[in-house]
Amino acid sequence: MSLTVTPAALAAELGAPGLVVLDGSVFQRPSPDLTTMLQESARASFEKHRIPGSVHLDALDWLWDRARPFRFALPSPEATTAAFAAHGVGEDSRVVIYDRVGGNWATRTFWTLHWIGFDAVRLLEGGFAAWKAAGLPVDSGPAPPPLPAPRPFVPRPRARAIADRDAVLAAIGDPAVAVVNALSPEQHAGTGGLTYHRPGRIAGSANLPAARLGDATLAPEAIAALAAEAGIAPGQRVVAYCGGGIAASNLAFNLMRAGWSDLAVYDGSLDEWGRDPALPMETGPG
Repeated sequence: MSLTVTPAALAAELGAPGLVVLDGSVFQRPSPDLTTMLQESARASFEKHRIPGSVHLDALDWLWDRARPFRFALPSPEATTAAFAAHGVGEDSRVVIYDRVGGNWATRTFWTLHWIGFDAVRLLEGGFAAWKAAGLPVDSGPAPPPLPAPRPFVPRPRARAIADRDAVLAAIGDPAVAVVNALSPEQHAGTGGLTYHRPGRIAGSANLPAARLGDATLAPEAIAALAAEAGIAPGQRVVAYCGGGIAASNLAFNLMRAGWSDLAVYDGSLDEWGRDPALPMETGPG
C-alpha cells in the first residue's frame, strides 16, 4: 500500500467503512530563550475547520508519557494502542493522517502507529493546506466525540523503530548505522536556532533537515538524492533525531518512502541528550 494519498483520492474515500481520518496537529513555537520549543493544543483550530468526519488526536494529551524525563516521550505500546482505539483506530481500520503544521506532527503520529505494528496507514499529501487549496469540503464547529474502535488493535511493537540513548551511543562510529539530525543546518553546526540545552549535534551525526522533505509530497527519488547528499548510504540503518523526536519522524517516514527499511527515531532526541554533559556533542561544520 502506498504511504501517501492525494486530497482528491481521500475525498472519494470519505465515509467508507473502516476509514479513520486523524488530525495529528500540535502547534509549537520557540521559547523566548531559544532553549526549547513550547507547544499548545491545536484543538481550537480543528474545531474551526477540518476535513469532514476527521478526528483530532491530541498528542499532548494522549501520546506523551509525562512521567518520563524528556518531552514527547512515547507511552507504553499498550497505552499507545488504547489511545488510538479511543479515537476509532482498531484491527479493521484504515487510517489517513494529516496536520496543519507542515507534516512533522502527522509523521509523528504515523511513526507511532508504525512502532506499535499498525501498517494500514497513509499520510495526506500536502496536509490540510492542500485539502483547502483543492477546494474540498470543510467542516466547522464542535466536532462529535470520536467513536471507540469496536475491535481494538493488538500491539505488535517493532522494537527497532524506536532508539534510546544507549542505542545511539553504540551507533556512534559504527559504519553500518547513520545517526542523522533532522534539524536545520544552523542547529546542526551550533551557530543558530534552538539549542536544546547545548548547541550543536550528536557527535558524528549527519544532517538532513526535515524542512527539506516537504509535506509527504516529495518524490521518493528526490528524497533518495537528498539522503545521498547527506551521506546516508542505501542499506544503512538510520537513527533519526531532532529536538524531541517530531521532525525526526518526518525524516524516518520519508526515508521509508525512498526505500530504507531499517529505521528508528531516537525518542529522547536532544531534549534528553543535550541535558547530559557526559554525552558527546559537536559544533562547527560537519
